[in-house]
This record gives sequence, structure tokens and C-alpha cells, in this order.
Amino acid sequence: MSAGVLVAYGTTNGSTARIAETIAEVLRTRGLTAEARPAPSVADVEAYDAVIVGGALYAGRWHRHARRFVRRHRRALAARPLWCFSSGPLDTSAAERDIPPVPGVRRALDRLDAAGHVTFGGCLQEGAEGRLARMILRDGRGGDFRDFPAIEAWAARIADELATALPARTPAPPS
Repeated sequence: MSAGVLVAYGTTNGSTARIAETIAEVLRTRGLTAEARPAPSVADVEAYDAVIVGGALYAGRWHRHARRFVRRHRRALAARPLWCFSSGPLDTSAAERDIPPVPGVRRALDRLDAAGHVTFGGCLQEGAEGRLARMILRDGRGGDFRDFPAIEAWAARIADELATALPARTPAPPS
């Protein structure tokens, strides 16, 4: 089976990009065609059978690129399987309990009838951009709280759902 899955993401310092790349890699190992791309680089989602959108959380809001992506492609997203993820807590809370989506993401999930959402721990390390990020690091509250086994397990569940939801594709004969 081969299905095109887009993993679009909004990130400032690359932590969410690494999560998106991990998700795409797991989907590929499970037989799906998947690619992770920065949300602003995606002009059209029509070529994809399913979409996963992720965004870093900043001050209780999803990254602006993830928000804009969902707004810009809302009609196409509503017509295909959609999952979302957030990254951000700079502590172990995401690994200890299910963290619900922030209100703006919740509204998008409801409007688009998304199949699911998860919040993963974030990562903020020395060299991060932004005044707030530098303040957090200066206060000693940075670190890497991403749980890659949990990210991989979530992606594997999506792959299993897509295996039953999407029709198998037959490769086109050589021309």
C-alpha cells in the first residue's frame, strides 16, 4: 500500500521539525509515502491522502505557521484524514498525562473533524531564537522533554488507521 501523507509543521527553533520528521519516518517504515515539510512551504495539499499538522506552543498558542496552514487549507483538510500535534511543555507533564489542545487548536480540530490530537513535550536549548526563549533559558527552565518512543508509537497508530482507511494503490504501469 502506498498513500501520500503530509506532515506539515510550524517551528521556530527546530524542535517541532524533528518531531515531524520522526513521524514521517515511522509512516515510511510502515509502508506509507510520507514527507515532513515546513507549513509555509506547502502550496497545496490536494496531492496528499492524509495530513498531520504540528505546531510548537508559544504562550498558549500554536505556532503561527501551523495556524495559518490550517486556515489556508481548511477546505482540503476537511476532506481527508487529519491529525494534529502540539509540542511545547518544557517539563515532563506531557509524558505523565494527556494534555488537551489549547483552545485555538481545539476549535480547528472540531471544525475540521480531525481524527486526533496529542501534545508532546518540547525542547528549548542554548542558541534558541527569541527574547522569551532566551529568558526561559536564562532562568534554567530549558531542556529536551521530547519523548521519541511516544512520538513513534503515536505515528504507528496513525499508520495502522490509515492502512484500513485508505484504499490500496496499485502502482501505475511503466510507460
